[in-house]
Amino acid sequence: MMPTINGPCRIALVITELEPGGAERCLVHLATGLPPELFETTVYCLAARPATDQDLLVRRLEQQAIPTHFLNARTIWQAPATLARLRRMLRDHDPDIVQSFLFHANVLSALAVGGRERPALFTGVRVADPSRWRQRVEAWTSRRARQIVCVSRDVADFCREQAAFPRDKLCVIPNGIDLTTYQPTSRQTSDRLGLPENRRILLFVGRLHRQKAVDWLLDQSPQFLARLPQHDLILAGDGPQRQALHRQAERLGIGRRVHFLGYRDDIPDLLAAADLLILPSQWEGMPNVLLEAMASRLPVVATRAAGVTELLGPLADQQTVQHGDHHALVEAIARIAQHPELAWAWGQANYERIAEHFTLRQMIENYRLLYQQATARTP
Repeated sequence: MMPTINGPCRIALVITELEPGGAERCLVHLATGLPPELFETTVYCLAARPATDQDLLVRRLEQQAIPTHFLNARTIWQAPATLARLRRMLRDHDPDIVQSFLFHANVLSALAVGGRERPALFTGVRVADPSRWRQRVEAWTSRRARQIVCVSRDVADFCREQAAFPRDKLCVIPNGIDLTTYQPTSRQTSDRLGLPENRRILLFVGRLHRQKAVDWLLDQSPQFLARLPQHDLILAGDGPQRQALHRQAERLGIGRRVHFLGYRDDIPDLLAAADLLILPSQWEGMPNVLLEAMASRLPVVATRAAGVTELLGPLADQQTVQHGDHHALVEAIARIAQHPELAWAWGQANYERIAEHFTLRQMIENYRLLYQQATARTP
């Protein structure tokens, strides 16, 4: 146990990058939500500042006067220099706690400060990543951490049973969401999307990366779109597979009914315009977009990736399918889209589930308790 701290606890939050994403939003919520009379927070980002059209989260930190430092790492070959710079910056800052998010930040933070009594190191595992080499590296470096914060029980089980993380250091703090953000109107959004008002929206939001399995979703799209003539499929997000997915949609003959929006910063508006969120991922941890959809009172069709059934609770069986089960995916999408009363009921139940168990206030309070226990402080 660290010595009792007098005055605000100094916290360094370390993350790989700050382009909009689930872990990045969690860090910003934590940095701006922890009580300032108890915590002084500074953010360290291993990468460079995001481009102007993707620096929304950085601007939020700046609006709240949270000190934010960019180490400008661009390739893995810069890791030794980045580690040396991070170690130097943390030594100068002299924090009481270091909390890292995402693989590269976890590893470099552990190498920079891990194993010492102070600062206390907390790493954060956000996904059940199937990469074996990443599991081995992160499991090894996590032994230097005070505790390993997993984003869901599924991720904790994965770390314990498959990735050989130290069992006694695992704890679970789920993501939380600000419910007040998800109350926009839908009519203006449909106009902005360039869709006629009589078109219904099936929505995917996420990075166009193999993890999200959008290619599998597109393969099944001709079947469910044929049964849903008033619906179009909207893909909001960017990533390395975008061009290949666009070609795939054209090849499947559904190019006019699949719309690639690219990166968007108006996700609450898109959710408000949609009938249904589809999340076909191969792996997850606790998908933030699912939280957002549930907060928007939307029904969902998602694969049973880590964290999904934990979020959906009693209605998980009705709104999830096994990844790779083509027939189940098509039937689940068609069922919800063709039965608006059912969609409304499940959407309302999803909202109530989030409001009871996964609010932003609950998440911040759980982190506050974790940090105060580590520093022997009480409010």
